[in-house]
Amino acid sequence: MSEEKLTIDCQVHSYLRNTEERPWLGFLQGPEEVSGDDMVKSMDSVGVDGAILVSPNSLYGYDPSYALEVYAAYPDRFALVKPFDPDSQNVADEIAGWAETPGVVGARLFLRADTYNEDHPGLDRICVAVSDANIPLNVMCAGNLSMFRNLAARNPKTRFVLDHVGLIQPHVPPVPDNPFSDLENVISLASFDNVVIKISGACTLSHKQFPYPDIWEPLEKIFDAYGLERCMWGTDWTRAVDLLTYEQGVEAFRVTDSLSESEKSILMGESLTEIYGWKPSKQ
Repeated sequence: MSEEKLTIDCQVHSYLRNTEERPWLGFLQGPEEVSGDDMVKSMDSVGVDGAILVSPNSLYGYDPSYALEVYAAYPDRFALVKPFDPDSQNVADEIAGWAETPGVVGARLFLRADTYNEDHPGLDRICVAVSDANIPLNVMCAGNLSMFRNLAARNPKTRFVLDHVGLIQPHVPPVPDNPFSDLENVISLASFDNVVIKISGACTLSHKQFPYPDIWEPLEKIFDAYGLERCMWGTDWTRAVDLLTYEQGVEAFRVTDSLSESEKSILMGESLTEIYGWKPSKQ
């Protein structure tokens, strides 16, 4: 692990307001705009050194052009991930080209329930392509963990990142009665050596106010199963603005007594530098 202590958010989004010049394809819960400048200001305000900037599929589809603009402005603060389309016949070439782009550390796949059939050829094409490109595949599959399990089993050479604790997370209040209802399935996926997990958006699963004390018992089960070296803290803040502030999403993990200082360092930065092979440059 790195000796330099860095705080790195494993998932943030930046986007511009909806305009004719850069129209949204759909809707993303959050502020009307979170520019790259806005995101850096938020990070600076709470001492976050860097972040994985994930191009928002719901707004920009498979077009990462704004994320690339933000990276060009702040190459020392961000690394890049974009989603890919399993229906694209050229997805392998697209991933190969993306992996060669400066700042890129990963790809993303949406595997929501009822989206794709188990035998959709594009799913394995993506898995093979990211393995060939030597980048990890971030998979959003809350509510569809069985398909993710089969995909990971079929593609043991692919490095998978399980998004957002592997659980369905609310975008607005109220928090579901049992937000950790699928926890055992999440824990069972730790048996795959090629799977790591984002502890991102975890504070949105709390029924308590900051610092969200009721999330730690289930999270500790995940930490025990995966090992902290396979867990990465993150906020996924913009979609969670109706539930908490960016500062709360950061500070909840700093003030907890459930982790030692060395464990916090692993979870909040060191594990990410190993998993993605990247770290920001301190200013």
